Amino acid sequence: MSSEKQRIGLQEKNNSEESNILENLQLSSQEVLESAQKKGRAKCPKCHCSRMFYCYTCYTPVGTVSADAIPQVKLPFKIDIIKHPNETDGKSTAAHAKLLAQGDVTVYTYPCIPEYEGHMHEVVLVFPGPSSVALEDSLLSLSQLFSQNQDVTYKPSSKRLKGNSETDENEMKIHCIKRVIFIDSTWNQTNKIVTDERLQGLVKVELTDRKTCFWRHQKGSPDTYLSTIEAIYYFAIDYHTQILKEDYNGEYDNLLFFYSFMHRLIKNAKHSAGKL
Repeated sequence: MSSEKQRIGLQEKNNSEESNILENLQLSSQEVLESAQKKGRAKCPKCHCSRMFYCYTCYTPVGTVSADAIPQVKLPFKIDIIKHPNETDGKSTAAHAKLLAQGDVTVYTYPCIPEYEGHMHEVVLVFPGPSSVALEDSLLSLSQLFSQNQDVTYKPSSKRLKGNSETDENEMKIHCIKRVIFIDSTWNQTNKIVTDERLQGLVKVELTDRKTCFWRHQKGSPDTYLSTIEAIYYFAIDYHTQILKEDYNGEYDNLLFFYSFMHRLIKNAKHSAGKL
């Protein structure tokens, strides 16, 4: 098979995988986005800049997209997004998380980083690397960190982290991931943030078996390098199924409310332009 045929075959496979992921989501109605898209851009009520759907600076819906029309997702943990100052706001999906999970998401612009000292046994940093662990293994790492900080010995149980006994309740408290950190930047800019001394000592978790559908995929970066909203979405699902040990029934699908709509718009535009 020629290299060109291989390239086309791989592209068709990737397009099919994207369709399967994004078209089978359990989403709230996107009619409000369809209507807003037809009417065009509108001014942000706070900064008065021209935006489509929402203001990515003020995290505010604009035009005919009202706050009531945007679904809200409740997450089982809090999220801190640390955004590189050179990251272009309009190209970032961090705003999606803030708009769709307002009560659980905070966005910081580096060098502004929250204080995690004293709570590091409850916090994980989602970032790939040689010192990163799988999500399930992070519980052991957190319990060991807890033991070091509290000067106590703890032997983690291999049993499901649910039950009625006092032991199970204590295990739940120790194993509980209360806050998750995501870095929002290009692949080449992440090193400055992840090596910051304020993030050292945190347990790092990586998502190894997910591939991006992002339309702005960075050249030279692996296809497992996810956009911010993809990383949050997949982490939430893995936490739900691997840590909480519960079946997933679309509880976090609305995190991709904007993402899936914009993905479809861009894909259709590329088809019309003959680029797909």
